[in-house]
Amino acid sequence: MRRLIINADDFGLTAGVNRAIVEAHQHGVVSSATLMANSHAFEEAVALARSTPGLGVGCHVVLVDGSPLLHQTQVGSLLDAGNNDQHADTPRFREGISKFGALALLGRLAADEIEAEATAQIRKLQAAGIAVTHLDSHKHTHLFPRVLRPLLRAAKSCGIRAIRNPFERIQGSHLAASPSLWRRWTEVGVLRSLARQFREAVQQAGISTPDGTLAIVATGALNERLLRLMVENLPEGTWELVCHPGYNDADLQGIRTRLRESREQELRILTSPSTRVLLAANGVEVVSFREMVAAG
Repeated sequence: MRRLIINADDFGLTAGVNRAIVEAHQHGVVSSATLMANSHAFEEAVALARSTPGLGVGCHVVLVDGSPLLHQTQVGSLLDAGNNDQHADTPRFREGISKFGALALLGRLAADEIEAEATAQIRKLQAAGIAVTHLDSHKHTHLFPRVLRPLLRAAKSCGIRAIRNPFERIQGSHLAASPSLWRRWTEVGVLRSLARQFREAVQQAGISTPDGTLAIVATGALNERLLRLMVENLPEGTWELVCHPGYNDADLQGIRTRLRESREQELRILTSPSTRVLLAANGVEVVSFREMVAAG
């Protein structure tokens, strides 16, 4: 059996992203989404989630490119050095993954701070009435063991039973179809060595996870041809396709993100009747994290 979770990240980022995610679920193939606790359009996303019960909603844990929920004195190791002033109005996490990743690999990020901030973000969703189905993380920071272990503890303490497997399955045909992806694939290649540690930690924690992901490397470059190759070559098991639908409107222009026009392109793909036909023709069942956990 081949099953595919199609998860839309960045729920809550803007009203246009929220609207696109709901459209991609109601009129397309998106089965779940992950909501950012400290985002511009959080309240609207919560209201939409409540009115769209078929959409599974997880927590998109943010430890980079955003602001913490906890006071800066409680998450000092996670903050940008320029925002560690206790009198700063809006403390910020580090921008991007590079420095964060280096500090994670060096063990310079406080595990108790990661667990506390992740717990606060999950609890905010739950307090708003969201039945949180799973966790993932912005920029996939939980692929680092230093981040993964405290996130697993936060998940267990909050009753969350599933987490994204951030390690991608990609074939040469995918890269041949889009040569521009070679550079990104090479950049993340060194991190694939962490996949075994991920599997062992998740298993020990008793948390469910898919067999792997699709389209992380293709973020910002996903097109019909790449999607077709991914679906046609999908192995047996349960996999997750990561997507970022949205509207490139004025609100998004005010957000620091490299994903702009690509969000609208992904929305078109995800709501195209040909995508449903592609999945059905290849015997791929679309499920959510909620259904994956229920199936054991």
